[in-house]
Amino acid sequence: MPAVSRALSILRLLAGSPEPMTLKTISEGLDLVTSTCLHILRVLVDEGMVKLEPGTKRYSLDVGVLSLARSVVENNPFPVRVQSALDRIAERWNVTTIGMKVSGLDDLVVLSLARSKGPFRLYVEVGSRVPALTSATGRLVAHYSGLSDSELRRSFKSLNWENPPSFDTWLKEVKSVEQKGFAVDRGNYINGISVLAVPILDSQRRIGHALAALGLADTLTASTLRSLAVDMQVEAAALAQ
Repeated sequence: MPAVSRALSILRLLAGSPEPMTLKTISEGLDLVTSTCLHILRVLVDEGMVKLEPGTKRYSLDVGVLSLARSVVENNPFPVRVQSALDRIAERWNVTTIGMKVSGLDDLVVLSLARSKGPFRLYVEVGSRVPALTSATGRLVAHYSGLSDSELRRSFKSLNWENPPSFDTWLKEVKSVEQKGFAVDRGNYINGISVLAVPILDSQRRIGHALAALGLADTLTASTLRSLAVDMQVEAAALAQ
């Protein structure tokens, strides 16, 4: 239903905004008729999903969203199962580790994480969403997507990187997943940060979740990444059982 899609679009827009937004900014950002946008916002406010600041007339997410997110976490066994693996990898390799849900080609959702004890700190929270095809995990998603090279090229054009690779380089790395079983992003997505990702596959060899490890590019040498990949692949195989 259009109304539901529009409501979800508004929630996603507010979730991605660092500060509350005006009705005009929301309606223009989503190309919605102002009156339609206002009507949906009022319903979301009544339901406790969005709050309106009386003084500024700006909208932001409200605590009602938290109850939904909590229910998802409580009813999803993956965050509990993956946490010990993330903790082990983070401790052993001094990297930040993330367990993610792959939701098609739209986005990846962070379900669990373990932070490194070193000076490097990545700002990411449980529930965060990132575009599905970016970084190392995106190369995995692209490989298992079944899309043609031309379809991947169209999707690639919409991605945002700090240091974007060429499409040909990216596609070569996507295709290397078949042989290696993992993917690496060397400072493309975040300058100075290397990201290694391994897939968690179901019985049909479809990717439903992924593990990622992030650290300073200077400390994650090629040999270190290979050893880290082996460790992560062992953990991913156990989680796939």
